[in-house]
Amino acid sequence: MNRTLDNADWTKRAGLAALTRALGAENIRWVGGAVRDGLLGIAVHDLDCATVLLPQEVIERCAEAGLRTVPTGIEHGTVTAILEDGPVEVTTLRHDVSTDGRRATIRYASDWREDAARRDFTINALYAHPETLEIVDFFGGLEDLRARRVRFIGNPRERIAEDHLRILRYYRFQARFGAELDEAAEEACADMAATLKGLSRERIASELLAILALPDPHPTVERMHARGVLGVILPEACAAHLAALARLVAAEREQGFAPEPLRRLAALLPPSPDIAETVAARLRLSKAQRARLVNAAERGAGDASDIHALAYRAGPDFAVDRLLLSGADARPLAGWQPPLFPLKGGEIVAQGVAAGPQVAKILQAVERRWIAEGFPDAARVRQILSEEID
Repeated sequence: MNRTLDNADWTKRAGLAALTRALGAENIRWVGGAVRDGLLGIAVHDLDCATVLLPQEVIERCAEAGLRTVPTGIEHGTVTAILEDGPVEVTTLRHDVSTDGRRATIRYASDWREDAARRDFTINALYAHPETLEIVDFFGGLEDLRARRVRFIGNPRERIAEDHLRILRYYRFQARFGAELDEAAEEACADMAATLKGLSRERIASELLAILALPDPHPTVERMHARGVLGVILPEACAAHLAALARLVAAEREQGFAPEPLRRLAALLPPSPDIAETVAARLRLSKAQRARLVNAAERGAGDASDIHALAYRAGPDFAVDRLLLSGADARPLAGWQPPLFPLKGGEIVAQGVAAGPQVAKILQAVERRWIAEGFPDAARVRQILSEEID
């Protein structure tokens, strides 16, 4: 594994040079996912910068250099620098003074190793010099990255006790980067799974959906189930639902549809809108997310023989969810957009029908026939209208 980021495209962004000049190369290091993914040749979107400077000094130095900042996480020492080619989160080195599994009380630090020691996994505690791009690795993260091993820094139980969400983060990172399993991590996650109950539902949902968004989350979710972790956050899931998830992932890949975490979440639930509503409320999903999950739970309902009619009524994305979950072929809907119904109520009134409920009734009848006939053109719609009025 290289000890520099020479081949990482993101390091050539002009905005990073400006930020380095503003804060001083000796005061900052690129850190975390951008370093890890840059070493692996994976596309990088989010950039994190660690610094020995206090947040107020970061703000002042950036202002002097003409760089705008936003105090996005000032209580934890984080300031976001808004650069021409994308934002960078700049966080002052820190040490966790106390934690309760949900939040930490911090103090600022000046030692890079101390900052690294508070992070979760060795592969996330790699620092890169902003000019030489040389990697500083305090805990064997480069070797773990080479071995495709996800390993907690220090004692896994202590790291999990600091933030219980690290259980789910472990599974997500293991699915993305892991090959061999770390038995100490696996045992710690299983033994401490019940601590997940103390986390906010939003944090649980975010990590669960991130796991389900991975190319093939089935082996990871299956291991979470076997270890008793999945049952804590999604007690509705059983072995049959794990098999349904595996079939769905295979169908998505075979039919060329991108992973959709809410569709995959639906696969882990019984085909019941009521249960889907309960889960959506418990995970505090957004209104749009809830609607998609509940729709997907109705996968066994209705006549899907005409998939374009289904897509018109439910919406293309919702129809694809239901078809894939029921084992049907959704490929005819790839890129399909519902046509506009070429009839308005005013046209019915113009035919001599008095404004009121009768207009809506006729409009609905014409639309039903239009859908059943495969969305014919406006001329045919006018014929159908005449038949309905007569």
